[in-house]
Amino acid sequence: MSRTVTPPHPFDIATELSYDGDGKFSGQTTPDYANMVGPFGGITAATLLRAAQQHPECIGEPLSITVNYAGPIANGPFIISADPIRTNRNTQHWTLTLSQDGVIATTATAVFGNRRQTWSSTEVTAPVVPPADTIEPEALPEFINWVRNYDMRFVEGAIAIQDADPNHSSTTTLWVRETPARPLDYPGLTALSDVFFPRVMLRLGRIVPAGTVSLTVYFHADNELLAAQSDLPALATARSQHFGNGFFDQSAELWANNGTLLATSHQMVYFKD
Repeated sequence: MSRTVTPPHPFDIATELSYDGDGKFSGQTTPDYANMVGPFGGITAATLLRAAQQHPECIGEPLSITVNYAGPIANGPFIISADPIRTNRNTQHWTLTLSQDGVIATTATAVFGNRRQTWSSTEVTAPVVPPADTIEPEALPEFINWVRNYDMRFVEGAIAIQDADPNHSSTTTLWVRETPARPLDYPGLTALSDVFFPRVMLRLGRIVPAGTVSLTVYFHADNELLAAQSDLPALATARSQHFGNGFFDQSAELWANNGTLLATSHQMVYFKD
């Protein structure tokens, strides 16, 4: 009797690592997640987080990760070094580096922890938007490979493929999930936190050279919430506070379909105009 074997999801192929021992992991970039220069920053961050998760000394769930993109990542193999620098009763602190040919291209720090039941409150509120299935998917730039891996349904702030009028607001809000659909996990949530096109392109109404310098993701979801979210669309919104002198910042929120906060993120981005 024959059976159908489901092929690995492109995301899992792109973040696949082999453990070489002594905190070292080997990986390989994939063309599916190529960006204008090098791989999509979200897939790099997701791969670094996965290295910590797969380390034999890892404990708890991810609480945060900060990724600093020190230099370009070339197409091809890379090495990730993952070091649990301190493990406390409830938290574990990591340093991670991604290198190619002995040269460090990306550095990161991460914090894992054992979550416990406490009082909780969320002071920010999810945007009030139409359901995802009432919004048509947006046409996205064909020359950027990684966007093909996401179903994006914009409520506001879509990036124009061709030059358009400048915008007075940098806010983008959209429903987003991986395509083909894939149950959400921490690496997937990390990548989702970076799916927003650079805010400067929305403000200027045109595509300009830009790239993330530093990205921090704070994980508010536990494993139970991620399992409940599964492969449903997440509501994502991002905005900037300041542009100038070749850099801008960006803050983002990601919400589960039931209105629960999944993650928040902040990043600093380099741009030319």
